[in-house]
Amino acid sequence: MTDPATRPPLRIVLAEDSVLLREGLVRLFGEAGFETVAAYGDAEALLADLAATAPDVAVLDVRMPPTFRDEGVRAAIEIRRRMPRAGVLLLSQYVEGTYANELLSSGEGGMGYLLKDRVASLDELQDAVERVSQGGTVLDPLVVRELLARRGDPLASLTPREREVMGLMAEGRTNAGIAKQLFIGVGAVEKNVTSIFQKLGLEDSGTDHRRVLAVLAWLQR
Repeated sequence: MTDPATRPPLRIVLAEDSVLLREGLVRLFGEAGFETVAAYGDAEALLADLAATAPDVAVLDVRMPPTFRDEGVRAAIEIRRRMPRAGVLLLSQYVEGTYANELLSSGEGGMGYLLKDRVASLDELQDAVERVSQGGTVLDPLVVRELLARRGDPLASLTPREREVMGLMAEGRTNAGIAKQLFIGVGAVEKNVTSIFQKLGLEDSGTDHRRVLAVLAWLQR
């Protein structure tokens, strides 16, 4: 196994139309130990150079020129079509559940959707980039709540604690991570997870990645 200390840095490509934010992200990526191989003001330029830059992770704003609607989402889907192993992390100014839903509809990992003003620290940003590069799923808690709220009645059978656990599961947390977040024991989390899958008719596959995909698949139904 490659020693993390000698592992080459993750290669990042960035598309963000705000110059100040773009330059700030490049600086943060550098401090996190990543290599920003290219940074663009729009998604079209990023896609045009995609084969040459060969990124490990693409970080994109959702709304960019020319229409400022869903250019980042369209580019993210195209990136995954061309480079299935590349991670994609979308950054948005607002909670846009429709776009998150569209991005995640494939049920594949290596995807992330975060709100810009909630990336509160370098550690959080670094963690998100590394998780999507490894095939994980990263969702902002507000985006999770927006997606959950759309489902209405199926959630009625869940207890308040089960709703909390399910939201953290959809963020990609492990049982240990959920326990730490909620200040409860791992055993209590396991009981809640079992109950959630039983109530929603979802089979617990026993792996964190598949658990996230199962929750997302339920959200798409």
